[in-house]
Order: sequence, then structure tokens, then C-alpha cells
Amino acid sequence: MKRAVVIGLQRSGAAAANLLAARGWTITVSDLRSGPELEEFTSRLAPSVGVALGGHPAGLVDGADLVVVSPGVPLSSPPVREAREKGIEVIGELELAWRYFHEGHDGHDGPEYYAVTGTNGKSTTVTLLQMMMAASGRKSLLGGNIGVPLCSALDSGEDYDCVVAEVSSFQLDTIESFHPRGSAVLNVTPDHLDRYASIREYRDSKLRVAVNQSGDDFIVLNADDPLLSDIAGLVPRAYYFSRMKKVNGVFMQEGKVRFEFSGVESGDIIDASDIRIRGAHNMENAMAASALALLGGCSMDAVRKALKEFSGLEHRLEFVRLLDGVTYINDSKGTNVGAVLKSLESFDSPVVLIAGGRDKNGEFQKLLPLVSARVRAVVLIGEAAVKMASVLGSAVECLNASTMDDAVEKAGSIACEGDVVLLSPACASFDMFRDFEHRGREFKKAVMGL
Repeated sequence: MKRAVVIGLQRSGAAAANLLAARGWTITVSDLRSGPELEEFTSRLAPSVGVALGGHPAGLVDGADLVVVSPGVPLSSPPVREAREKGIEVIGELELAWRYFHEGHDGHDGPEYYAVTGTNGKSTTVTLLQMMMAASGRKSLLGGNIGVPLCSALDSGEDYDCVVAEVSSFQLDTIESFHPRGSAVLNVTPDHLDRYASIREYRDSKLRVAVNQSGDDFIVLNADDPLLSDIAGLVPRAYYFSRMKKVNGVFMQEGKVRFEFSGVESGDIIDASDIRIRGAHNMENAMAASALALLGGCSMDAVRKALKEFSGLEHRLEFVRLLDGVTYINDSKGTNVGAVLKSLESFDSPVVLIAGGRDKNGEFQKLLPLVSARVRAVVLIGEAAVKMASVLGSAVECLNASTMDDAVEKAGSIACEGDVVLLSPACASFDMFRDFEHRGREFKKAVMGL
């Protein structure tokens, strides 16, 4: 009987463990953490799965045929290093899902895969793309890093025409044969520099989404991103999207979103004013999804229908409440500096910004120009509060808050009629919350309690 070790529990770890257990493998799941924070995930595990919590025991990987590492676990983790030194194969849950649910299909009998990565905008883009696929009559599955691991999403026994997957750099670090027909890298801005030595190493990790693609496949890139605008030699057939200029792909021109593919096909997709989601970053997400959908064979009617109907995702510039003339916006998914910059660009009104959390080596000084121009005050929470205050305090008043309730009360007391109170933290959530969703829900709860 084959034996596998899954390192890191949570969503993807539980999905990988259950998939392998159902196929007769002997499984052990190990996590450094223990206690109530993991109860949600231990309760999902099949009865046959062994669990080692509170640390990785000695000899954990001895005799293993396979190690599956969860995205949140650094590849420098001792049991991962030990497995590699012993010649044990190390993959992630994304690669595991690919092997079980795509390899083995002959030719084009299996579903087509479309994979989207980037620092920001992934969830919005894949949701739009899946809507476009569905509106074109394709039986499509949405999964991956958006919250439904592919190992569990694909294990329903359903046959799909296509799989739309949100994938992170951490997941791409552990692929070997994962091979999407269409892929996209939306943007690359400083993030996870606690895991990567440089921004270019982080970018190269994102570009692994295309490592197995061939000339029959395609990738969509952001022509306005200096780290992505000129890498044609590193990827297969490349198309682009741009808010700034005409490109081989999808672009903005005279208030319209247009497309031109290799000089063969061209035309208008939609008036920009008809796209329901707002903001510069959402325009980029809409163009990327449109390029993927059209290149993937979706009808123009399906693309337009999705762009007109999609209202956005929770925790991404989500409207919460208008109170005493002040608008409260939940952008808890803004976990890095680049995301916060895009969010601030979306507002003409003065902003009271709630930010902070667990620092990911964020370059907070890059916030200074927009903070100086658009932010009335910053209310800081979490471990990064002192560092952020030292950077931003020269440009704007900074206040500390001990809890989310405290932060919302202070922000509300500062804001004037016509202002926006914006939660866009520029940091991870794990110092005070389970994840960014928990943080966003606590913000909304506090706002509704005002």
C-alpha cells in the first residue's frame, strides 16, 4: 500500500488527504499548529487519515512514496527538505488534482484548463471567466485558490468541459505536469517577499503557470506591467491586455473595450461604461477575462452578458453601508501594497483608511503619494502598525486601534460627510483573524453595529 504525507492541513491539505485516502493510500497529515483553529479541517478528514498536530514528528516522511505540501508551507520547511534529500517526490494539491483528473484522458477528451495567477485580481477574473464559459453553454468548474480546492471540486464524478482555476505562486512552485490550455498573469507587484528572495523570483514563480504550455496553448499578460510587458521569449503564444495602449489582445480605446488577435480578428467588445464592476483594477480584470474567454472559444454575447451582470465579489471593494453621508467599503482582500494602490485609485472622495496586520515585507513607502493626495487619516491595526506609522506618519495622521471594532469607531469619528472609510490592509490577516474573509466579516459586523 502506498503511503503519502500531507504537510499543512487547512483546505487544500484536507482535500489532498481525502482524495488519496479514498484511493487506498495510507495518509498522515501533519501541521505545526494544533487546537481549535484546525478543528474545522480535522472534522473534514476521512476516518482513515492519521493526524499529527502541534509539530512535525521525527521520521514523519520515512517510507513515504509521496509528500503533498500545502501552499502555506514554505518549501524550506524541514520535512519538505528532508523528503527531497531522500528522493521522495514533493508536489502540491494543484499538481495532485491534475494527475488524477486530467492525466489519463486521451487527447482532448478531458476538460480544458484555464489558470489565472497574479498578485491581485485573481478571484474576480476567474469568477468572470467562469460566468463567460457558462453563458457560452460550457459545463465549467471554478476552483483552486479561490476557496474550493480542485482535489475536492473535481471529485464529484461530474464531467466538465472546462476547469477555471485560480492559482497562486505557492501552488505553482510545486507543479510538474500541470498544463492549462489558457493561462494569465494579471500583474506582479511586491508581495510574499518573506518567501521569495526578489520580485523577479516571485514573477518567475508566477510564470510557471505556462511552463508546460506549447504552441497550441496561449497566455494572457498585462502589457501595462513592466515586469510582464516584454517576456515573450519566456512564454508560449502571448496575448496582452492594456488600459493604456493598443495591443495584440484586449485594450481600451475611446471609451470602448476592443480586441484584436494577431491582426486577424478585431472589433468592439463593450462600452466601458456598461461594465458593472468599477475601478481601474476591475477594468483590467474584465479585459483579462474577456481575452481568455474569446481565445478559448466563448461567444461574444456570453462575454458581454457576464461583463454587464457581474457585480463583484465579497471583500473586494465591497459596499457595506452608507451612514451619515459616509460610505464604508470592505476591501479585506487588499493584502499587499499593490492592491491598496489600486483601491485608492478607485475613489475621488477623501478616504479614511484602515490598514495593518501581519507584514509580508511590504514596501509601504510606495503608498505615500496616493495617501498624501487622497487619505484624510489612517487607522492602523495589528503587528505592522508601528512600521506603517513610521512610514506614513510623515504624510497623514495615523491612529492605532486594538480591535476591528475600535478601528471602525475611530475611522467613523474622523470621517466627514462624503468621505469613504476603506478597509484595505496591505497586510496578511493571520495576526488577528483566521483569514482575510474573517477580517472582512468582522469589519462589516463592526460597521453595521455603528
